[in-house]
Amino acid sequence: MNKRIKLLFSVLMVFTLVVLTACGSGTKDAGDKETGADGAVKAKIGVISYLTGPGAGYGEAITNGLKLANKELKEAGEVDLELMIEDSAGKQEEALSAAQKLMNSDNVDAIIGPTLSTEMFVVGPEAELNGVPIMGTSNTAEGVPQLGEYVFRNSIPETLAIPASVQKAIEKYDVKKVAILYGNDDVFTKAGYDVMKKVAEDLNLEIVTTETFQLGQSDYKAQLTKIKNLNPDLILASALYNEGAVILDQARKMGLDVPFVGGNGFNSPEVIKIAGDASNGLIVATPWFAQKDDEKVKNFVKNYTEAYGVEPDQFAAQAYDGLYLMAEAVKNAGVADRDEIRDALAALKDFKGVLGTMSFDEEGDILMDPTVLIIEGNEYIVFE
Repeated sequence: MNKRIKLLFSVLMVFTLVVLTACGSGTKDAGDKETGADGAVKAKIGVISYLTGPGAGYGEAITNGLKLANKELKEAGEVDLELMIEDSAGKQEEALSAAQKLMNSDNVDAIIGPTLSTEMFVVGPEAELNGVPIMGTSNTAEGVPQLGEYVFRNSIPETLAIPASVQKAIEKYDVKKVAILYGNDDVFTKAGYDVMKKVAEDLNLEIVTTETFQLGQSDYKAQLTKIKNLNPDLILASALYNEGAVILDQARKMGLDVPFVGGNGFNSPEVIKIAGDASNGLIVATPWFAQKDDEKVKNFVKNYTEAYGVEPDQFAAQAYDGLYLMAEAVKNAGVADRDEIRDALAALKDFKGVLGTMSFDEEGDILMDPTVLIIEGNEYIVFE
């Protein structure tokens, strides 16, 4: 019996040594680079995007921009990023569930997204809690970068975009009176309204009325009739493109032909597709202009159009640059380590992308100059 026990003990010891040796062969020191056979630094990047539902146009553009950037990055060979894409359907609870899966089950090194500011306000704190760097490429509400040290964004906030577009409109149309129209059941559109109200007050504009609506609303005649009767020089509207395009269409059909200044939700070709001629006269501020005389912009527009059959919009461009920013951080970190990638992101300065020259401030917010556009002849052009 003793011999059998000794034999069994010997077998168990050999087995344990084999397991430990196998485990040890897969470990790495914290300072070692995680690289592929070609020397590229490897990392897993989670993506939370609005891919199904009424705002899926945003998510489609974002995801296409990311995929194109990743294709180019792989060809360049300095980094090897694996994109792990999850759909949020534009809902907070689904965005949070996707984030938890990516962070805890998939063990991603960083996250891009989610699409809406409402989603980021629940996902950002979760990423901060888990020490996962996260970059919003379409979040413009005030307070997003302040969610934590691991939270970044490369999308221009409404606090930069709306003042630029309103100021241009005042100079062009000698604006004295404005009406404000916004969706009051969404953090994104409410944030746009807050900026619009402050800008109007700061510029001593008379606010003749403030009208509200809800996501998914289809009839805006009551609000627009009241606005028309008060005869403003300009309408400030904070809406997603679905509601915003319908508002423009109904306003023009009612003979309400004053200019509109739109929040960031109007920065999409979908507005023109839905509203058609009614979209003419809409003014928006954006970091992205596809007709910019810049070689990097021209190449991006060409490659994106060839890949997807449409020109890239602001959301595609911001996502495209967002992955390049993340890739630069991964390359500079030299390792797929969440803390190292976070620090490398924070240290990025004067990065040249298709949007322009970008840096992050001390809170993780983007520093960049917007361009003011107006829709004329059913296309966005520079607003002179």
